[in-house]
Parts: sequence; C-alpha cells; structure tokens
Amino acid sequence: MGGAVLVGILTALQARVNGQLGARIGDGLVAAVISFGSGLVILILLSIALPVGRRGFAALVRGIRSRGIPWWMLAGGAAGALTVATQGIAVGLIGVSLFTVGVVAGQAICGLVLDRTGYGPAGVVAVTVPRLLGGALAFGAVGIALIGDGLTGIPLWMLVMPLLTGVGIAWQQATNGRLRQRVGTPLTATFVNFAGGTVILAVAAAIHVGAVGAPRALPGEAWLYTGGAIGVVYIFLSAALVSRTGVLLLGLGAVVGQLSTSFALDAVWPAPASPGPVQALAMVIVALLSVVVATAPWGRLRRLRS
Repeated sequence: MGGAVLVGILTALQARVNGQLGARIGDGLVAAVISFGSGLVILILLSIALPVGRRGFAALVRGIRSRGIPWWMLAGGAAGALTVATQGIAVGLIGVSLFTVGVVAGQAICGLVLDRTGYGPAGVVAVTVPRLLGGALAFGAVGIALIGDGLTGIPLWMLVMPLLTGVGIAWQQATNGRLRQRVGTPLTATFVNFAGGTVILAVAAAIHVGAVGAPRALPGEAWLYTGGAIGVVYIFLSAALVSRTGVLLLGLGAVVGQLSTSFALDAVWPAPASPGPVQALAMVIVALLSVVVATAPWGRLRRLRS
C-alpha cells in the first residue's frame, strides 16, 4: 500500500513539474513535448536493453502485420498527450489540487461508462449504486472549487480540461489493458503510448510555435525536465504492484497519494489562481470520499456483519 500511495505522489509531482516548466517558458505544449519526449527516450533504451521489451516489440509488430492488433489499441498516446499538455498549460495557473480533483471526476464518470459497455479488458462490469454515488461526489468536489470568486477570470476551457483529461485517462487505462493482453508486457504498451503521444504533441507544438512564436528560453534547473522520467517510474511501479495489491487497493492508494500531495504542494507553493487552503482541503476530502464510496466492497462488509 505504501507503494500504491507513492504512485499517486509521483503523479501529482509530475503535474507540478510539467506545469511549472510550461509557466516558465510560456508554452505548455512545448513543455509537454519535452516531458513526453524524454520519457520516450527512456522507454526506447529499456525496450532495447531488456529481453521482455524486445519480445513485446516483436509481438507488437506481428500483431500489426496480421491485424490482430487494431489501430485503436495504438491510440492510447492521444490521452497521454492530452494529460501532459493540460499539465503544462493549466496546472501552473489553477494549481495541482483543482487539476487533480477534476481528473478524478472525469475518471469516475468515464470509468462507469466504459465498465458498463464492457470496453475494458475485464468485460462488462455492473454499475452499482455506490459507484454512481461516488461519481456524484467526485463532481461535487469540482463544484466546491466554483464557490466564491477565486476563479474569476480563469477561462472556462481551462477548468474543463482536467475533466476531459480524466475521461482520457480512464479510456487510456482500458485501452492499454487490452493492448497489454496482446503484446504480453506493459513495457511495450507504455512505449506505444509515449511514441504516439510524442508525435501528436510535436505536431501540435510546431503549429502553435508557428502561430504565436517561439517560447521563452529554457530554464537551467534540472528538476524542471524530470516529468518524463517520473511518468515512466510510476507507470512501471503500478505494473509491478498491481499483481500484489489488486486493482482496488492500488487505485485507492494512488488517489490518496495524489490528492494529499496535490493539497500539500498547493499549500506550500500555491499557483496564482488555485483555490484557497480551506477550499482546497474541502475538495480533496470530498474527492477522497468519492473514491471510498465507489470502490469499497460494501457487499463483503454486509456479509461480514451478518
């Protein structure tokens, strides 16, 4: 469980790193390319060095040639690109807490839909009353951020982006799960995501730079360029832990780490338009409650009582 919490901590740290890099150079898309591109380089090296990486890549090539792996299984990088781009564009202004709560809400709602339609590798998963209540609470946490005038002047699209990012992450997780089944290793599935996301971000950044001009000079602090490495670490850590903790405990621990770290980061290092500490704490508590309500084994608890 400590490792699961660490996954969430690293996720929140990546958001702050990418957001700060985007703010420093004045271009969130270029910051996203730097983050995703550095992660891709690490994955290329790992895929070459590790036997499991070479076997997974060979399985990927065979699957594409035989059409056993459809094109949409290779599109998970689009959601990753949206995530990193949103971090680079929005987090530096709205803060990590609001970004994270929006992501949790988007994941909760999209997760319900994907489970109900059977899109994920587990097939059709029933939509229960606790999961519906959890999704409602997650949206309630986002609603807390809209109380008062702290977000006055923030464009609506910047507030919607974290929700769309959460939707994309839920879809990406389900898609990656199905791709992992075909290639036999999370390393190759992760590589596909980073490769596709890097291409998408590079094209978007080139168009943006051509329209508005080059970003400011790159800062010299090394920690601003660790976002890609952090992403690779927590993805691999998740893959290593899930066989021991199960999906439920891994997800609970990761969200606890992510939300608590987001609140701590904004308390110590607030963003210009982030909610105040009391408002941010209320958001985090309600979002945590949404996860507990949605994922706790209520049926098992009732059987234990009886």
